[in-house]
Amino acid sequence: MIETPYLLFLGDAPDQLAAKVAQGIKDWRPENAVGQFRLPGCGADVGLKDLSLAEAQAAGAKTLVIGVANRGGYISAAWKAVLIEALEMGFDLASGLHNLLRDEGDLVAAAQTHGGTVHDVRVPTVWYPIANGEKRTGKRCLAVGTDCSVGKMYTALAMDAEMQKRGMNTSFRATGQTGILITGQGVPLDAVIADFMAGAVEYLTPNNDDDHWDHIEGQGSLFHVSYSGVTMALLHGGQPDALILAHEPTRNHMRGLPGYDLPSLEELRDTALPLARVSNPACQVVGVSVNTQHLSDDEALSYLAEVEARMGIPAVDPFRQGAARLVDALATL
Repeated sequence: MIETPYLLFLGDAPDQLAAKVAQGIKDWRPENAVGQFRLPGCGADVGLKDLSLAEAQAAGAKTLVIGVANRGGYISAAWKAVLIEALEMGFDLASGLHNLLRDEGDLVAAAQTHGGTVHDVRVPTVWYPIANGEKRTGKRCLAVGTDCSVGKMYTALAMDAEMQKRGMNTSFRATGQTGILITGQGVPLDAVIADFMAGAVEYLTPNNDDDHWDHIEGQGSLFHVSYSGVTMALLHGGQPDALILAHEPTRNHMRGLPGYDLPSLEELRDTALPLARVSNPACQVVGVSVNTQHLSDDEALSYLAEVEARMGIPAVDPFRQGAARLVDALATL
């Protein structure tokens, strides 16, 4: 059990997207975060008060959470002094990086000496089955993106929250480090052995009531050569009844891949839907989720209107405008 509240460690994150773990916790579980800790030169700011370790401890923080999602998921040498000092002061550490805290001898030694705990979120705790493709009861919705980090998790959380507000039967199913840190449970899908990924998604989204919706946290992108495999596992293991297309319109290239352009929303639809229909022939694309954080209000409204007219399905920014129209679109299935 990871103790709250958290101090969110942004380290030397070069930009806002690199701090997406911290941003997600701040946006969806603000009651769990007392502040942020940034190293000199950090290019991210999640809008919390900058606190020293001592100030955060005085404010009640129990766990220093590494809120950075860097390429490769590694613990930077530049962070070590702060992480060790936190353990020496009595903090626990939590991380969702591929580079595990428990494999870092100096961090483990500091934790053992000072009575702290290191929590590695990105470690599968269940031996997942091989996917069998058998049709399950209940309904499932999955956001698929033109790129990584375009708002797939926010879309699922926003739709789940809207359904809860309406008293509907719904669950958010976390598949990555941020979702797990927000909800306290889920499957760290990109750390599951490849042969078992689709089975892990089946395990995460079992048989349910006919009116129940699972909102599955999306990962990667079919068009991202680094992370496409995890998206395929979600499409096949999730057996989605509904797909939401997710997009960030100001990107110049795929995240971390300057030589690759983003696909159009039409290309995403025409690629993802046939793959989803391998495991669920009834799957439909029902809406578009657009991350408009870098657009003005007028620019955002104009862009959403253009996308909606072009695609013929609702186009909204669920974090900026709410997810009501996306939830309404599910009723058409």
